[in-house]
Amino acid sequence: MIGRLPYPDVGTGALRSPPSSRHFDAVTVRVTRGFDDLQKVFAIRAAVFFAEQACPYDEEYDGNDLAGLHLLALQDDEPLATLRLRWFAGFGKIERVCILPKARGRYLDRVLLAHACELAARKGYRVMLGQIQARLWPLWSRVLKCQLREERPVFAFSGYDYREILIPLPRHPAALSPASDPHVLIRPEGDWDQPGILERSGMPAVRTGQAA
Repeated sequence: MIGRLPYPDVGTGALRSPPSSRHFDAVTVRVTRGFDDLQKVFAIRAAVFFAEQACPYDEEYDGNDLAGLHLLALQDDEPLATLRLRWFAGFGKIERVCILPKARGRYLDRVLLAHACELAARKGYRVMLGQIQARLWPLWSRVLKCQLREERPVFAFSGYDYREILIPLPRHPAALSPASDPHVLIRPEGDWDQPGILERSGMPAVRTGQAA
């Protein structure tokens, strides 16, 4: 997931003001697959949630990091932003969205969210749930085509009040399903359009040497 989205109308369809192609081209967004990337995710979150918001350690690292999917945004190979996705029956959940202070205002939030929404829609989801700081509702309402869950009560943790939002997703033209090609379903998360190592391992062996 480098640069522009493979299905741009899907990912940007959840945004009120999509980034330009120039903004997409300037940023690399990838699924974290190894410990090195996960360290970068945790470093960004520490700089934002610990340093800026004084979040307690045990609340920030809540036991869900190894069960979730993390996206990492980089510019010129420098990690600048991240978010976490978790999956439930019928909906996905966007969590831990954070951008380093020096990188704010560069459309990184919109680029990162567009990738997250495209990935979720590809998995077949039509709605994502977000839990946002109540004071930031005006900001999120300008970024996403989201709905504030007015019927749901305000709740609090780590010293902040939170509200819930729902983010409708466009239907993905290539949404995954039990009928999808079996090779597609075993490819690495987020790389469903690229042949994977297991496909190559299943190819017939090339015979060498001369016939007897």
